[in-house]
Amino acid sequence: MKKLTLLIMIMALTGCLSSEDKLATINGEEVTKQEFEAYLDFKRIKVRDDNHRNALIDQFLEREALSQIISNEKSFDQAKAQAELDEFRRQMNISRYFEDYLKSAVTDQQIKNYYVTNEKKYTQQKVHVAHVLFRLKKGMSEQERKAKLTQANEAYSKLKAGASFKKIANDYSEDRISAKKAGDLGWLKKGAIDPKFSQKVFSMKKDELSEPFETSFGFHIVKVIDEPKTVKKPFEAVKGDIRYQLRQHSKQARLEALKGKIKIKREDA
Repeated sequence: MKKLTLLIMIMALTGCLSSEDKLATINGEEVTKQEFEAYLDFKRIKVRDDNHRNALIDQFLEREALSQIISNEKSFDQAKAQAELDEFRRQMNISRYFEDYLKSAVTDQQIKNYYVTNEKKYTQQKVHVAHVLFRLKKGMSEQERKAKLTQANEAYSKLKAGASFKKIANDYSEDRISAKKAGDLGWLKKGAIDPKFSQKVFSMKKDELSEPFETSFGFHIVKVIDEPKTVKKPFEAVKGDIRYQLRQHSKQARLEALKGKIKIKREDA
């Protein structure tokens, strides 16, 4: 019967366990205190007092004894159980290794340096706009499209004559969510919206009003509330993403280095 830990295997080869190391004997096989402590550590169990420790020991020994008995049953599939244990061992070795390796592979200074040298990645252009939308739908006839454009030109004329953008958005806009906020779309990032819309609004100045123009959504009349400005994401907001990115790169590089040490000869090839 294979023991659960490498420790017991080594000690079995070098001699008998001392009474100080021994926790119990189950069906003639010795169980060590080190095995129990490793179990507590793996399960992240905090021992409250001696009574709690004794209860945990009893539970641990009972499960070990039950496992031994079951593994000797004729109906128990030893090969399948061993395959599962081996796969768990492989996965655990790989996961634990990289968990420890990556703790020191990427430092806070490396993260800061990456942020500084890749400033453009964390810089965005934004513009604060409001719009009135005249929605176009698939399958619309040319006559229906012209009717929408006529409505848009009518609304634009009223705005030029002094009507408030809030009133025109409320009366005309088919984007009812923004219409309730005087057409306000908030701050929009360049590249995150329709290309035609983006090109238009990022070329405008504060308080400038556009003539009706068409995008994939329909006809828009746009007013720039605050003109385009460049905004840099603060370091604290992106630090976690940079750490993850650098750790993944470091992990891949280390993985390739480890694979370079592998020598496999397939006998069936």
